[in-house]
This record gives sequence, C-alpha cells and structure tokens, in this order.
Amino acid sequence: MTHEDREQRDFNSLRVLALAGGVGGAKLASGLAELLGERLTVLVNTADDFSHLGLHVSPDLDTVMYTLAGIANPETGWGVANETWSFMGQVERLGGPAWFCLGDRDLATHAVRTERLNRGDSLTAITTEFCRALGVRPRVLPMSDNPVRTIVHSDTGALSFQDYFVRLKCEPKVSGFSFEGASGAKYNSKLDDLSEERNRLVIVICPSNPYVSVDPILALPGLREWIGATGAPVIAISPIVGGGTIKGPAAKMMRELGHGSSALSVAQHYRGLADALVIDERDRDAAQDIALLGMRVRVAHTVMRTQADRVALARECLALAEELRCKA
Repeated sequence: MTHEDREQRDFNSLRVLALAGGVGGAKLASGLAELLGERLTVLVNTADDFSHLGLHVSPDLDTVMYTLAGIANPETGWGVANETWSFMGQVERLGGPAWFCLGDRDLATHAVRTERLNRGDSLTAITTEFCRALGVRPRVLPMSDNPVRTIVHSDTGALSFQDYFVRLKCEPKVSGFSFEGASGAKYNSKLDDLSEERNRLVIVICPSNPYVSVDPILALPGLREWIGATGAPVIAISPIVGGGTIKGPAAKMMRELGHGSSALSVAQHYRGLADALVIDERDRDAAQDIALLGMRVRVAHTVMRTQADRVALARECLALAEELRCKA
C-alpha cells in the first residue's frame, strides 16, 4: 500500500465543511472534492450577492459551483469557460450598465435563479438543483437564505461590495467593513445535519479573503458557537503568499487596515477560531511566530495553478486534520 493509499484510507473517515468565497476558495474546494466527493460540504459567502439588470447575481456561489462542475473559465477563475458576450454587447449598445459583465451562458443561471426566487423558492433549494443539474457531487450551501450584504467603508464613503470590487476596481482606500442584515440572518439550517457526524467532522477555512469572503459567514449569529460546539478541528489556509495575494485585494485591504499583509496577520485574524494554519513555503519564517499564538503550523505549497496543486493542498489539509484529531 502506497503512502497516498494509506492517507486516502484515513480520509475516508472524514467529513469536511469548507468555508469559501471567491476563486481561491473554489480552487481548494475542487481539490477537496476530488478526495472526498459527497463527504464535502461547502458553505459559501453570499454577502456579495446583488441585483444587476433586475437579476439576482451570486458571484461567490456561482464561482464555487462552476469550479466544482469543471466548467469555470480557466483564465479568470470566475464565469463559464468558452463564454460569449452578445448580451452584454447589446446592453452597452443600448446605454445600459455594462460595468459588471454577464456572459451569455452565465446569464441563464441568474435568470433562472431570479425567476425561482420570485416564486418563493429558497436560495438553498435552487443551488441544490443547479448543482445536481451540473453534476456537482459535494453539497454546496449558501451561508444563509436571508439577505446579507457587505458594505465597504472607504475614503470615498460607504460602498456596496460590487461597486467597490468591480466598478471601482478596488481603488478606494478601505477603513472597515460591515455586513448589513447579518444580525437578523440565520446560518444555513442544513449545517445541523453535520452535527450528527461531529466525530468525523473537520472544518476548513479556505484561502479566501478573510474580510469580505470569510468574515461575512462568521458574522452570522450563532455560527462561531456552532463551530465550537462541534469540537471539530478547524484548519485555515493563508491567502497571503510572500506578502501578497495571487488574486484579489486581500493584501491591499490588510495594509490599509493597518494589519500588514503577512501570514502572521492572517493567523492573528483567525486566532481563537482556527486550531491550525497552513502557510506557503515562502512564508516559512513566520511559522515560529504563528506557533506562539497557540496555533499548529503546516508549511506547504499553497499556490494552486493546476488541479494537481489543488489536490495536493487538500491532501495536506486533511493530513493535518488527522494529526489534530489523533492529538485530541
């Protein structure tokens, strides 16, 4: 039996809940899915959902769904591969808002979702059926069926997330974030199904933006307490590599908030929640300082340029989870 066979045997006893948003989260979810299949549940940020051209758009949810379905655009990480843009071309020609692009195939997702939401279907039910239609094996859950919206506080005032992220290209200097509607929202009730398997459960915080992808999920009342009550090991993966990010504004945000863009700053952000942090080889020098925070540290190759990279990082996370479970 090879080393990988032995690890796979051990992984067969695991059930994983991954907290994710954006391209980095979707990539690791893809690696975890290859090892776990139906034993993976992905809880996805929906605080960057918004209405555009009358359609309900769920960017993070769709990025995760398309990636797990194997149809995501490999160049951007978001949207659908081999997309066409006739719809947006006509929108622009007619003088409509063209700053947020909806591809022709992607448009079908938003149109069907909006029609079903208007009929009274829940976002969870719609997402489940979309995933079934696209052949996605893991369970993909929106973080809540209640609307929560990220507000970016900046030197130009309060901005909706998509205005900041897409329309203004992350140019304003941020001073903080708030999550409108979070205090009255409920975390997805399907998570309670996992409580019955708490002896097998591992929680993975994907290398998503800590402030605008993960924090909105953790802002849901009772969710941090639910995580603690499971007793499951919690493993976070740093999205910061060598002081920067592979994609997205996380490093810029960290600097503007005065935290510094480093793996240590990520560890400090998740202190008290995560039992362990996986950091990139380029950040090896931070391992000792992170350990002093009381967190286990795993140094690995965290840049996921290929599917093999995604699976390798997922394997590192699951191996670390087994070590934490054995230690407990």
